[in-house]
Amino acid sequence: MLDKKKEARNARKGGHNRIPAFLKNLRGVKNWKEAATWLEWRGIEDIECITPDQAGVARGKMMPSKKFTSNTSLALPSAVFMASISGEYPETGNGFTYPEDDGDLKLVPDLGTLCVVPWESDPTAQVICDLVHQDGRDVEFSPRNVLKRVVEQYAEYGLRPIVAPEIEFYLVHKNPDPDYPLTPPVGRSGRPIGGGQGYSIAGINEFDELIDDIYHFSESQGLEIDTLIHEEGAGQLEINLRHGDPVELADQVFLFKRTIREAALKHDTYATFMAKPIQEQPGSAMHIHQSIVSLEDGRNVFSDENGEETEIFHHFIGGLQRHIPNALIMLAPYVNSYRRLTQGEAAPVNTRWGYDNRTTAFRVPSSDPSARRVENRIPSSDANPYLALAASLACGLVGIIEKTKPDTPAETAVNKDLIELPRGLLEALALFETDTALQDLLGRRFASTYAAVKRVEFETFMRVISPWEREYLLLNV
Repeated sequence: MLDKKKEARNARKGGHNRIPAFLKNLRGVKNWKEAATWLEWRGIEDIECITPDQAGVARGKMMPSKKFTSNTSLALPSAVFMASISGEYPETGNGFTYPEDDGDLKLVPDLGTLCVVPWESDPTAQVICDLVHQDGRDVEFSPRNVLKRVVEQYAEYGLRPIVAPEIEFYLVHKNPDPDYPLTPPVGRSGRPIGGGQGYSIAGINEFDELIDDIYHFSESQGLEIDTLIHEEGAGQLEINLRHGDPVELADQVFLFKRTIREAALKHDTYATFMAKPIQEQPGSAMHIHQSIVSLEDGRNVFSDENGEETEIFHHFIGGLQRHIPNALIMLAPYVNSYRRLTQGEAAPVNTRWGYDNRTTAFRVPSSDPSARRVENRIPSSDANPYLALAASLACGLVGIIEKTKPDTPAETAVNKDLIELPRGLLEALALFETDTALQDLLGRRFASTYAAVKRVEFETFMRVISPWEREYLLLNV
């Protein structure tokens, strides 16, 4: 084994010139034979087999690499994927029921996602798994399967969606007591980080070593960062990803969140993707750039041969305008998410669209016709990336199918107008349950499961007494 590890190290340093491509590429494994060689070549001892739950939290099992074969039985109880963020389970009703036997669901590794876990001390790998029933059918309420379902329905119309997410997050002091507010971290200058640092290189340099670890961890996993900037908030950063296939990009966001949290912990700091973690500071978004290409020739169908906007482009925007309020529960999934959606802030509170207008919900960035796209600025960074992408793309596809026309583009600031979106979780949930066209695209079993989970999360929140209530009600009412 020692000789094998030494040989692997030499090969990675360029000692061998005839290394198979799948060994050089961190995410290039295609079959079980290649997987076995990949694991042996890297001296991997353990494997984490993971899949996202409704919140986007990694669930799964760890095993010795020697037991990771095509015959390995990997299973999880179905109830794991019906639990709330606090670990509670919803009541039956409103179309939601539990499987009678709470039978096991199978984890099927997607070998193309096999990559190292760079923060572990022992050589460890991870692989994202699909969730299927014992008879091989896709599990309808699995977030990864929901996104795949939407992409497959685009394919039925000869189309393929392309996305590029932008993820904002905060670095904050460690806060083991949830009763205390979060505070910005101290950077290398030794002073607490202040706000108003948008696009500041000095703001990024405050966290040089931590950011170096983010880059190192990302490169080790084959994750591609396009750009990194300091946002307006105190200790708020944003990572932009390269455009590509929705499932692959959702996988990357899923792994990025894990990666960023681990890099922060290494530096005795928390990284949080809460939508509004610090009072009086900007919220954190997950903007989604979206375009659609033809399966036949790869052409961007938002532009015609003359570079002009197409009907599909306008129908896609029309679908977003009409259905995003009904899908908001998937884009702003927690009570905290709605604290970000306030008037006069960078976060949109409307369903308007416009050209390079950042006060609208749906912005059309300046670009060449071949790169024409629509940026959905509503999702918050606490959203499950699989479900946020599925919801946004599904709304656009409903618009294409129904030929929904958008309104006129906004040419002025519109984020100070009346709030056009649901103001809270229950209102968003009620709209979600009335949109049959959206539920048909996403899958009815998923819709009922997700709605039940959101209901129990709201009831859990209602059991907590907030500082505001103690401040203003304790001695005044």
